[in-house]
Amino acid sequence: MIRNIYIICLLLSGLMTEAQIRLLPGGQAQVSNLDIARTEGNLFVSMNVDWSGLEIKGNREMFFTPVLCFGEKTLTLPSILVAGRNRYYHHLRSKSADSTVMLYRRSEVTAMDYRAVVPYESWMNESKLVMDERECGCCSDTLAQNRDTLVTLNFAPKVFRPQFVYIPPKAEMVKMREMKGSAYIDFPVNRTEIHENYRSNYTELQKIRNTIDVVRNDADTRITSVFIKGYASPEGAFANNVRLAKGRTQTLKEYVRKQYAFPDTLLTTDFEAEDWSGLERYVAASGLSEKEGILALIGSDLEPDVKERKIKQMYPADYAYLYRHVYPGLRHSDYVVEYEVRAYTDVEEVKRLLRTQPQKLSLQEMYVAAQEMVPGSDEYNETFEIAVRMFPDDSVANLNAANTAMGLGDLKNAARYLEKAGDSAEAVYARAIYAALNNDYDTAARLFADARQRGIAQAADALKQLQEMKK
Repeated sequence: MIRNIYIICLLLSGLMTEAQIRLLPGGQAQVSNLDIARTEGNLFVSMNVDWSGLEIKGNREMFFTPVLCFGEKTLTLPSILVAGRNRYYHHLRSKSADSTVMLYRRSEVTAMDYRAVVPYESWMNESKLVMDERECGCCSDTLAQNRDTLVTLNFAPKVFRPQFVYIPPKAEMVKMREMKGSAYIDFPVNRTEIHENYRSNYTELQKIRNTIDVVRNDADTRITSVFIKGYASPEGAFANNVRLAKGRTQTLKEYVRKQYAFPDTLLTTDFEAEDWSGLERYVAASGLSEKEGILALIGSDLEPDVKERKIKQMYPADYAYLYRHVYPGLRHSDYVVEYEVRAYTDVEEVKRLLRTQPQKLSLQEMYVAAQEMVPGSDEYNETFEIAVRMFPDDSVANLNAANTAMGLGDLKNAARYLEKAGDSAEAVYARAIYAALNNDYDTAARLFADARQRGIAQAADALKQLQEMKK
């Protein structure tokens, strides 16, 4: 005479957020006020079990046994034994009932408040609490049995799962790029003509040629300008250094023009008679004993010749070092090769260039290619990393890279990218995600609310998740 359990009330507390209420028709026993809670170390189960509607003969008995189940893992809780008259006294006389079994005579007790505490284990997070019901005869033979699911637990920690919002970059109408470098060409003392085989000049001139050749020999690019700026070092008379810097720059321009038969309009020049900025950078980073005094003179309003003379007179030891080891490097020619790159529309070609020559791509071309990749894949994430490397100060590149970094759990780099992500609604939303992933829910809620007001639809779901997590 098996009887199903009828669940008339289910109340889950503690960390539980989800429950299933099943009504099992035809039952003469019922469970109410089911309450399951947990602490870090224990799981607490309480319920009211009422068997007032249960009909049972004197030689029969009914076991009610709560069991926690998850896959092959089970944990049996103490049983309730409701017995007819004969079976009840049999257990009293023989003490045959297990010490964990709670024995009741059907005619005397019709309900009980069940309580159990068991050590908590992680597998219980999503386990089921079931009630095993077993009806037995006079010799403890099982006459019928049944299992009813009371509730499915959900103690798994809530995890914030954001929806990232990427911004499509604007297309570049004309893709302009540049390559730059510095050449250290030796000229004869006080002269402006170039001797290609003098000292290391061949190597230094080759640096300029190599830079130009890389662009010139690429069918996808077109050189639009070559800019050269020459510098002299501070020693000697300023007026003579003006002559040297200007003349040497013009000589280098003519050398480059003849090498490639460039029109004059393609090459532009500038010069700086004495590279005091370069000297200042070196001294500031040096360990010179009189560094502060030298820097004060460099930054002063004194005429260049006076500055140089005072450094030499006031700090002779440091000046001698600078003259021998630093001044030669201040005689240099900086060059910039500007060029235009054609547009790319074939996604496979863009993917190939991402691996080989990403500098030729625009942000928009990279983004279009990413849309053909699996979101969250290594290829997808790497595309946005390449984009921010190529365009380190672009707000869109930084925002999209921050999203991929947060998706990978790399909050350190995400924070760095977000600093340059701008103030768009999407950037506010991304900073809200960053705050939530850092468990700063108050800041996250404020920023999500702002993003929602500014039109980011995904912010509503994010706010809902935060509210559930707080509960």
